[in-house]
Amino acid sequence: MSAQPPMYGTQDASYQAAGGIEGIRQLVDDFYRIMDSWEPARAIRAMHAEDLTLARDKLACFLSGWLGGPKLFQERYGSISIPMFHTSWPIGEAERDAWLGCMAQAIELQPYTPEFKEYLLRQLRVPAERVVAVQRRPGV
Repeated sequence: MSAQPPMYGTQDASYQAAGGIEGIRQLVDDFYRIMDSWEPARAIRAMHAEDLTLARDKLACFLSGWLGGPKLFQERYGSISIPMFHTSWPIGEAERDAWLGCMAQAIELQPYTPEFKEYLLRQLRVPAERVVAVQRRPGV
């Protein structure tokens, strides 16, 4: 009887499916390359520094831990609340959709299984929705 592989979202199955930190860094590089050139992402690109080196590292480190791998963001930058971190910028549905559009295109470029691509984009919608929800709260 063969053992079933772990399901995405358990232990480090998602991290491994993403290709570890090297695969995640490739995803992040593709994501920011798309953000730089895709017209619907112009507004969210303008929210970033011209030099994306730090943003690339922070996103890759965050995704590493978020996908069940090493907690690189915490090790390098400390703890973070994604929704609260983004309250510095006006992020509404259009910005959320542009971010997710960049990510969907970047995911499609990766050598992930179709199942993992669908899973990853579905999971990324959760924090993206939370960022928009926090923006809607009074006093934020």
